[in-house]
Amino acid sequence: MSITLAPAAFERVKGYIAGTPGAIGLRLGVTRTGCSGWGYLVDLAREPREGDNVSEQDGVRIYVDADSLPLVDGTEIDFLKQGLNEQFVFRNPNVAAECGCGESFTTDADKGEPGHA
Repeated sequence: MSITLAPAAFERVKGYIAGTPGAIGLRLGVTRTGCSGWGYLVDLAREPREGDNVSEQDGVRIYVDADSLPLVDGTEIDFLKQGLNEQFVFRNPNVAAECGCGESFTTDADKGEPGHA
């Protein structure tokens, strides 16, 4: 598994973990949502779960459930500030298309499923 944090995201996540009692890392996953099919789920991990894949970057652990892994493997997470807006940004090599609002994505594997382009 290869999930990486760009420098700005690394510092942001490291700060969240340090400031949250019981946090052991970052949890990344996906859920069916939006107009394209998949949306990212990002939270602090408080305990490992059965089937988690764990990567570590300079002491920061990233937990991904087995079902989400094929959809996010290889993703780089960045953190951008633009004026008053701040957000995590995902550079995911598995994405075949994104919706216009940027909230969801589709992979090549989704193309054969009903209701997906």
